[in-house]
Amino acid sequence: MASGEQNDELPRAIGQPATRALTDAGLIRLTQLTEAREADLLALHGVGPKAIRILREELTARGLAFRE
Repeated sequence: MASGEQNDELPRAIGQPATRALTDAGLIRLTQLTEAREADLLALHGVGPKAIRILREELTARGLAFRE
């Protein structure tokens, strides 16, 4: 897979429960998470502190962040 194709995907490292919870909430791209607050994502069943940490790191690496 070319790097351009992978840039906006949710990272696999967050695990299947977190991936399912995010996609069920309509969040299928990493950049969509800039519209979400960490607390709101943590409230989703399947999204825990580890997933939030990984997502935060991925966003930061792209110069992005969760919504305040």
